[in-house]
Amino acid sequence: MTVNLLDFDAAGLSAYFAELGEKPFRARQVLRWMHRSGQSDFDAMTDIARSLREKLKAEAEIVPPAVVSDKLSDDGTRKFLFDVGGGNAVETVFIPEDDRGTLCVSTQAGCALDCAFCSTGKQGFNRNLTAAEIIGQLWQANRALGARPDGERAVSNVVLMGMGEPLANFDNSVTALRLMLDDNAYGLSRRRVTVSTSGLVPVMDRLRDACPVALAVSLHAPDDGLRDELVPINRKYPLRELMAACQRYLEQAPRDFVTFEYVMLDGVNDSDEHARRLLHLTRDVPCKFNLIPFNPFPGSPFRRSPSPRIRRFAEILMNAGIVTTTRKTRGEDIDAACGQLAGQVRDKTRRSGRPVIGIHEVRSQ
Repeated sequence: MTVNLLDFDAAGLSAYFAELGEKPFRARQVLRWMHRSGQSDFDAMTDIARSLREKLKAEAEIVPPAVVSDKLSDDGTRKFLFDVGGGNAVETVFIPEDDRGTLCVSTQAGCALDCAFCSTGKQGFNRNLTAAEIIGQLWQANRALGARPDGERAVSNVVLMGMGEPLANFDNSVTALRLMLDDNAYGLSRRRVTVSTSGLVPVMDRLRDACPVALAVSLHAPDDGLRDELVPINRKYPLRELMAACQRYLEQAPRDFVTFEYVMLDGVNDSDEHARRLLHLTRDVPCKFNLIPFNPFPGSPFRRSPSPRIRRFAEILMNAGIVTTTRKTRGEDIDAACGQLAGQVRDKTRRSGRPVIGIHEVRSQ
């Protein structure tokens, strides 16, 4: 069986090379070729012994997910659609800004958490992505964006905030995270890599111990009653447990705060009273808030909060000394905005009752 080397972080690749009878420094060389140079051709790895190259050609491969489509928004946002087999595809979004370039990476085909305001969840869960499919999104984006092995790269920040719940695919997500941080691979700082979670409390503790990076928590409600409706995982891990897990995470985190993401839903969670309750809820957790104007999708019952309401909500938080930002809506014209990533995946649940575009249909458009 051919081994995809993109599935390995540094430790895994060294172990694999040991099985081949090769020394650890050979694994580091190949790691640099794969990730720093974006090379998938073993023959192009010119400082690797020919005997090893021949062995690798016989037993291994470097195969990222294939690009199905590559769309550019009017505002410069770029959305990639990747084929992950079995009629499934996932989406990855690059968001350029003046001081950074952020890549939003998917970790699952579909999502099982079924958050009420998210289009991905409405298509149900298909499967976890492999480590190669997760890191392969960054690998492909770097190539498409013109990264050079020794030059500045377009991608300076990565957020595991695309399709799926990263902590529900823990092992593969952590392997990809370790590659993002590895100086022989992408060399990103822990402060520039963020994992977003809906609140899988026990796994938050595992991430803190295994690979602490910046943490974002999809909060979206100030009390258990409302959050139970909007974010169903709250029924298993209620807000009291979630806030305690955030405090524990900060013991090892590279940033001294947690980012709470809060989608603004008109008449649902956007009142002055909701803002005051949020302040009470998070009073013991060093944090900042990122308010997200809701991005509509077909069949959604929600509306975006009006801009004046969002500004008033933010003022209440800021007047209490909480750093609060309102996310700019980017890539809306190519369905790349936050909450819009549905991908072209097979709907295994058919909960929405509407047709879902399959990957083969996308190719023919």
